[in-house]
Amino acid sequence: MDAINKTPKEIVGLLDQYVIGQDEAKKAIAIALRNRYRRMQLDAAMQEEISPKNMLMIGPTGVGKTEIARRLAKIVHAPFTKVEASKFTEVGYVGRDVESMVRDLVEVSVAMEKQDQFKNVRTDATQAANKRLVKLLAPAKKKENKNNNDFSNMMNMFSQMQNGQMPTAPSEQEEVTDEIRNERLSLTEQLNQGLLENHTVELEMDDPQQANATDNNMLGQMGIDLNDTLGSIMPKKRIKRTVTVAEAREILVSEESEKLVNNADINHDAIMRAENTGIIFLDEIDKITKGSGQNSGDVSREGVQRDILPIVEGTQVKTKYGTIDTDHILFIAAGAFAESKPSDLIAELQGRFPIRVELNDLSKDDFVRILTEPNNALIKQYIALIGTDNVKVTFTMEAIERIAGLAFELNHENQNIGARRLQTVLEKLLEDLLYEGPDMGTGDVTITESYVNDKIGDIVQNKDLSRYIL
Repeated sequence: MDAINKTPKEIVGLLDQYVIGQDEAKKAIAIALRNRYRRMQLDAAMQEEISPKNMLMIGPTGVGKTEIARRLAKIVHAPFTKVEASKFTEVGYVGRDVESMVRDLVEVSVAMEKQDQFKNVRTDATQAANKRLVKLLAPAKKKENKNNNDFSNMMNMFSQMQNGQMPTAPSEQEEVTDEIRNERLSLTEQLNQGLLENHTVELEMDDPQQANATDNNMLGQMGIDLNDTLGSIMPKKRIKRTVTVAEAREILVSEESEKLVNNADINHDAIMRAENTGIIFLDEIDKITKGSGQNSGDVSREGVQRDILPIVEGTQVKTKYGTIDTDHILFIAAGAFAESKPSDLIAELQGRFPIRVELNDLSKDDFVRILTEPNNALIKQYIALIGTDNVKVTFTMEAIERIAGLAFELNHENQNIGARRLQTVLEKLLEDLLYEGPDMGTGDVTITESYVNDKIGDIVQNKDLSRYIL
């Protein structure tokens, strides 16, 4: 909860590091987020009365709608899920039902909560994992159990099941000699000094495919977890892998952490986290309006809207981790609304998105800033990628402005795909360099304005060709 204790100006400042322009949208979303923190400072009775200020972002593709919402969730460490409204079907049809977006959010929240609680027990889990590692590196001889009786072992397992306990197979005893004991002491010291990180060890672990095999999407949509049911009946399948000591430690730390945390507490805290800080980004909401121009034979778009309405208004949804209340989840809807308008949504749904912001088309100057300013700027990405081949690439400012100008021109002469056009242009521009880079050995390459014109200038001028290539 502490992560959302940021002022609107701080949030906008952090968003500016990744998203260029769209100041109005950043300001609105920062205020909506700060209101969540303000609500948490009030007494319980007042908290129940204050509903989240859901937002509708209107703007063409590639202007930063999804990026703003995704970066916002990372900034405040909040559960976040992105869904497309066009993927949902009306109740009674085959396909994803609208409640699945809430279950997706809870899954993300559980993973985040588990990761946070694993951090709290990591020290103890690492100690236990290192002890297991030492035993794997210096295995003891298995002691023969002469009293081993299959029938009695089976009866013990049945007895455990009757008492509500998980049946466990009888453990094999080890015979530790003085020689093995001394070897383990030596290995413990080497492990603590980090001298064995690249050594390989054979490790037995749970089969990750077994969990996926028992997943049932239809049952999952009804909030039923088949894993728990089958897990209590079927023994867990174990597989052997040969991995480095460093990788083995992480696997064992994860297993030991599972033993040290309480899953019931994790599930409860994850539900609370999703209810109070969860963000659901509902993209392509314009595609489910009556005026979207789609084939009238499709599943009722208005029916999908009516199914979404109770989720946004506030309802209870059953998940395999417990029941979640959607009253205070923040919903951010987005759409281009090129063939429709927000007023084409049903009135009840419109009323649940009181904050409306329109994102502007990107200008040539915006493209220049997108290429150079953000922490994850495309120019920086390509310089780093090509740099792995020991080739140093430098872009002149004139070249960057020319790239931005060509991308802007292509967007206005063809379909406007926003900032995504920059990646298309850069990929074509650097195609030869990306291909020949590994064979160049080392070298310096300067991308100038004339280089840009030589590589892609003719393609842009040829209108028919640019439609297909750029």
